[in-house]
Amino acid sequence: MDDRWLSVDAVAEYLGVSKDTVDTWVTAKGMPGHRVGRLWKFNREDVDACVRDGGAASSSAELSKEPHRE
Repeated sequence: MDDRWLSVDAVAEYLGVSKDTVDTWVTAKGMPGHRVGRLWKFNREDVDACVRDGGAASSSAELSKEPHRE
């Protein structure tokens, strides 16, 4: 069965980023997620749409502080 709701850990693994990055995207960039008690849960389609729409992109100020990684 394909999990409909993803945890922060699962989203981080799915996107290849750290859990801290996912937390930052939720709080600072408005990545769509839902609180279930103390946990955040994410719909995979919402995460995909957020990334496609540039909601997870770094600002130019953030890019200048971060080393380039491939």
